[in-house]
Amino acid sequence: MSNRFDDLFAEADNAFNGKYKDELNELLGLSKSEIDSLTPDTTDMIVYSKLIKVVEQASKDNLAQANLINNIKSLGDLAVKIAKKVPALAAIL
Repeated sequence: MSNRFDDLFAEADNAFNGKYKDELNELLGLSKSEIDSLTPDTTDMIVYSKLIKVVEQASKDNLAQANLINNIKSLGDLAVKIAKKVPALAAIL
């Protein structure tokens, strides 16, 4: 019988081994200064966190590229700018 931690680890593995694993790893590798260069206030880190969750979920669910694009765009212009810091995401946005 698995416990809730096993389930959480399995979910994380699915996200980091899923369809958008490289994009997710590149997003996670962005420095705070790279993100701050887009906007000087704290909004950027909030949007960045939401963007990470969207790409994580898309990777885990093996979401179609068009759906990922729509989900990123629904977060607003700042999310799109942050996503474009990742070459593979920039190519599809």
